[in-house]
Amino acid sequence: MARVCQITGKRPHVGNNVSHANNKTKRRFYPNLQTKRFWIPEEGKWITLKVSTKAIKTINVKGITAVLKQAREKGTLSL
Repeated sequence: MARVCQITGKRPHVGNNVSHANNKTKRRFYPNLQTKRFWIPEEGKWITLKVSTKAIKTINVKGITAVLKQAREKGTLSL
């Protein structure tokens, strides 16, 4: 599975490793993704999502139902 947050759509970024001699080689900056289970009370079931830590904080504030609705509208979630 790709390293993409299912809620926010965060993806890896590309940058450079820069040595002391100022040599540059390509590298990737990965988002901090966690596999987490969330309880959806309306449907009475658990779902497992691969989400960034920022998305977990957003879910704690707004609630899982509102965040899932926004993610479906945005197109990052297809459950």
